[in-house]
Amino acid sequence: FSFSWQTTFQDGGEEVEDGAVYNVTLKKVQIQQAANKGARWLGGEGDQLPPEHTVRQYETSKIRAIKAGTLEKLVENLLTAFGDADFSYISIFLATYRAFASPRAVLELLLDRFGNLETSSHGEVANLNSLESEMVLRAEIASVLRAWLDQCSEDFREPPDYMCLLKLLEYLKNNMPNSDMESRVQNLLKQFQNQEVEAVEGFCSTSSGDLVDGEELEISNPEEFSSFQDHVVAEQLTHMDVMLFRRVVPYHCLGSIWSQRDKKENKNLAPTVRATITQFNAVTKCVISTVLGTRELKIQQRAKIIEKWIHIAHECRILKNFSSLRAIISALQSNSIYRLKTTWMCVSKDILLMYEELSEIFSDHDNYLTSRELLMKEATSKFANLDSSEKENQKKSQKRLQLQKNKGVMQGTVPYLGTFLTDLIMLDTALQDYVEGGLINFEKRRREFEVIAQIKLLQSSCNSYCLTPDQKFIQWFRKQRHLTEEESYKLSREAEAAADTNILSPKSQKSMVKRISTLFLGTDVFTPPKEQPLKSSPVGGSSGESTDSASVSSCEFNHSETEDVCVTPVSSPEDPLKKSSVGSDKGYDSDKGSISSDKGSGSSKGSIVEPASDSGSVPSRDSGSVPSSAPRVLPVYNRQSGGSCIIRVSMDGLHASVYKSILITNQDRIPDVTQRALLKHNLEPAAVEDYELVQVISEDKELVFPRDANVFYGMNSHVNFDFILRKKA
Repeated sequence: FSFSWQTTFQDGGEEVEDGAVYNVTLKKVQIQQAANKGARWLGGEGDQLPPEHTVRQYETSKIRAIKAGTLEKLVENLLTAFGDADFSYISIFLATYRAFASPRAVLELLLDRFGNLETSSHGEVANLNSLESEMVLRAEIASVLRAWLDQCSEDFREPPDYMCLLKLLEYLKNNMPNSDMESRVQNLLKQFQNQEVEAVEGFCSTSSGDLVDGEELEISNPEEFSSFQDHVVAEQLTHMDVMLFRRVVPYHCLGSIWSQRDKKENKNLAPTVRATITQFNAVTKCVISTVLGTRELKIQQRAKIIEKWIHIAHECRILKNFSSLRAIISALQSNSIYRLKTTWMCVSKDILLMYEELSEIFSDHDNYLTSRELLMKEATSKFANLDSSEKENQKKSQKRLQLQKNKGVMQGTVPYLGTFLTDLIMLDTALQDYVEGGLINFEKRRREFEVIAQIKLLQSSCNSYCLTPDQKFIQWFRKQRHLTEEESYKLSREAEAAADTNILSPKSQKSMVKRISTLFLGTDVFTPPKEQPLKSSPVGGSSGESTDSASVSSCEFNHSETEDVCVTPVSSPEDPLKKSSVGSDKGYDSDKGSISSDKGSGSSKGSIVEPASDSGSVPSRDSGSVPSSAPRVLPVYNRQSGGSCIIRVSMDGLHASVYKSILITNQDRIPDVTQRALLKHNLEPAAVEDYELVQVISEDKELVFPRDANVFYGMNSHVNFDFILRKKA
């Protein structure tokens, strides 16, 4: 017989059980069957018969995917998901359960309630009337535990007691003695016990803060920096980034986890994410200190250092290291370097064009579509796909890429982690944690897993890198003294004031000005940026800085914020060149190890477009209902859509630059929004009567809302959705 299959899927609606809601999909398989023998006599090609001589059979199977449920039902579903054809459920649960449960709670349910083979009181075990059924349950438990140890062994790292690991070991000794699983758990316990408990700093051994005793921080020596070849610097930065990115624990990136880092009791929360941020800031500040740290540099020397960093950024692009690439570009676009117009005039045309092309990768157009598409395109490719509009740069790129290919070693991909953090915080803001009946919204976790899966894929690709640490460079990198915001801005002003503008003839200077203006503005008119006095800010660039301070990092990126996470120039508002900068004024917070973003960005950011097959709308967090289907577009900042939107609320006074993103609907009034804002800022929600909510219209105008006003309809939708929560006089 010969067979051919044709599969179709049909929405089967929902099934509601006690403590769970399931999405049902009907899978219909059409099987065409025909006898091989005599097929040709009936006019068939090979083994295929004409349609009138085939036998069609249909098989329909039901696929159940849990949509919402109690913790008990979600854990029970770990044992039944495979039978329901929900094959990805175990991976999704293990990657996201930390958002709503602890490892101990899950383990106790799994082992005590569902895995206790000696108990007959629970339904799962009560039906065990045969040895065969007991073996099936034992196999299901073993499968879940094996997946847990494979994918999330860090969940069991609980020094010094390791209670979960000991409980698991005891269960295996009683129910699966002398099994491979028991040996594996014993080895894991020994491994954890022998390892030193890693502090937050331990995840970033290459950061500038990890110095050998007796070493002192120093300002970079230009000659020493110039002695390192461009590709060597890029390879070493990539080596550091790879080591840190591979250590990132995916659940640390979840919006509900990462957003809690600013609480005092969570200072060590998500250390693997903090480590990548520390490294990102170290690279950014290293660029700034090498360009500005030496006062005696001449204009051409300073321009050569900028050119060298652009070449290093290009080498990072060849290595598919988007993290250090973005750090370098961000530093060059910082106010203190970006304003060095005389120095930039001495940068060669070819290198300026290379810089422009590298900067364009991180354009904020259409929610950073360029960088997202490029990342997915090269996520698992062997080498970078380099295209350049400038012939000379194209030749250099292809030559360097060919050298990489000749080595015969595949390249991995190091992403800019902030993109994923933004998406996950966006999802955490837009989708409610619980639905009607207090059930855990597992549809939200499925959405989050789509992002987590991308992180895991890229982590796997990083195993392809084969880079050797260069101790000479690492030692130099560690010893760099980072300039504070005030120092870098002061040195920038001094360097520009001391610039000898007579080194260029009027004709060549005019040509250079025209070239730079065309490159950055697309016009033939160059207007020097206006000087903006540096406003006072904490030394070292803490999270409370003004939006127009000369900084790369600024305010903290806090709970449920939806803005895109990137570091770009923070030039003065009047600076005409700012319009051509890549991205928006956002960055990693250097002091607190967090991702940050300046408030006041005027563009709509952070939308996550879902597949076209989805439909429906996003309910309010307080609506308490299970959405019938997935939303096509989630609510975003600066745009009202489908009766909901996201606003940014900051506290007046001390925390004015630290804002929280809040989802509001057309049903929300002032008391509701005020209470949510207080909760987000870790303040007492009962004090709602002591605060007033105002929308910032401009620098000198505010919109004050009446006591019971509807925020959605009362707000000005033609300006930024930025609000201030102010204590009443």
